Amino acid sequence: MPQLDKLLAHVTSRGGIGLTMEADRQPMLQMAGGGDQPLLPNAIPSTMLEMLAREVLPHSLEESWNNRGEASFDHSAGDESFHLSFTRSPQGIRIQAAALARSAAPAPRPPAALAPVPAPPQALAPGNHPLTEALFAELLNRQGSDLHCSSFETPLCRVNGDLEDLMDFGILGPSQLLEVMAAIAPAPAWRHFQEHNDADFAHPYEAGNCRLRVNYFLDRMGPGFVCRVIPNELPDPGRLGLEQPIQRLAGLAKGLVLITGPTGSGKSTTLAALIDLANQQRSDHILTIEDPIEFVHQRKRCLVNQREVGTHTDSFKSGLRAALREDPDIVMVGEMRDLETIAIALETAVTGHLVFGTLHTSSAVGTIDRIVDQFPADRQQQVRVMLADALKCVVSQILLKRVGGGRIAALESLFITPAIANLIRENKSFQIPSAMQTGRAHGQKLMNDALIELILGGVVTNKEAYLRAPDKETFIAALKRAEIDWDPRSQPGALG
Repeated sequence: MPQLDKLLAHVTSRGGIGLTMEADRQPMLQMAGGGDQPLLPNAIPSTMLEMLAREVLPHSLEESWNNRGEASFDHSAGDESFHLSFTRSPQGIRIQAAALARSAAPAPRPPAALAPVPAPPQALAPGNHPLTEALFAELLNRQGSDLHCSSFETPLCRVNGDLEDLMDFGILGPSQLLEVMAAIAPAPAWRHFQEHNDADFAHPYEAGNCRLRVNYFLDRMGPGFVCRVIPNELPDPGRLGLEQPIQRLAGLAKGLVLITGPTGSGKSTTLAALIDLANQQRSDHILTIEDPIEFVHQRKRCLVNQREVGTHTDSFKSGLRAALREDPDIVMVGEMRDLETIAIALETAVTGHLVFGTLHTSSAVGTIDRIVDQFPADRQQQVRVMLADALKCVVSQILLKRVGGGRIAALESLFITPAIANLIRENKSFQIPSAMQTGRAHGQKLMNDALIELILGGVVTNKEAYLRAPDKETFIAALKRAEIDWDPRSQPGALG
């Protein structure tokens, strides 16, 4: 739901007929019996008014707003409709909302057609929809992590890593899905979907005390979407199993810290826990660049600015470039997707900032090779030298099914000691696993060791650890060293 709609919801419920908001003043309700009343106890800055206006501004009026500082249109907010007028002057932005009589409310217009799927006959105003409310409630009721809705399929939710059909909702058709998607998407995300057939955004689900990371897509059958649950409560490092050496990363003065793993392995959750630790323990400026914003960090001891790709900055690399002019102490990059983003992140760490980032790699050592291989051959030695100086730690993780239900992460941790930095510099990364085995006092832990610990603790089964192990041959060898007599290769129907 747009933030402006949340304010408009209080107009008629409090007996008002309109709302006026001006820069650095309290929002004022125009009462039906005459006179004004403040809606909020505090003034709203001009930058916030700009954000409120942009969220609901029709695409057709963007040119008028950008060039002349004027826009006027009818807008539906829940069950009420308002005539909105936006003006920009040297004194700041002014937003006026006049309630319309219910009989005068404009009929909702269908969204533009998406080839090859026709647009639905009606689309609700951005916010909530009865079907999504029911789907989200069922997702949380089952303690699921993801919701999948595809054309001509029943909805599915992922529970403890497995997909389950939500048969009670029946098969969803393309027109039904388009109506739902048009209703809950912010205007910029909906335009992006219409133009590019995919979109990403975060949706607040207040009834479930969480947010949802949403992806829209179009496939051969029609439209669909996937939602991932992001709790409003920030993750606790202890409950995640983050050991003290990893927790101490939040206190580093500078350097590069990478959280890696396959998609859906909990990288964002681990990263959010470390950022929250820094927020509690330090008095610094934290800047995050995400796509979209997932966990929301309120100010504790640190000033926290969270920027969203596509909404607040064009890309990760443009956001990172701008970050160097924004006096950050800690920079968090949601995804290091391309060479230029990796290069800027590395340079940012070298110049004295603490940079947290994520990569889709399956091992700590593989992360180093992946970064170096991104660069042209004539730059790779220079990158190795920069990595040896800037890289502080690589945490690689995978999610496993916990015995008794739920999931738990197994963490491989590579801390860059002087000896390991020298191996990186000399292009001898193949020797790093041996150095990790002898450096457990520094917090080093190989993935196989992490899996064996979970097995010995009765947290996961031998089979689950084997299936998730990146290198199954070395995992079998690790089982033997731990005197665990289990080898699926000698059993009927051996696992691959």
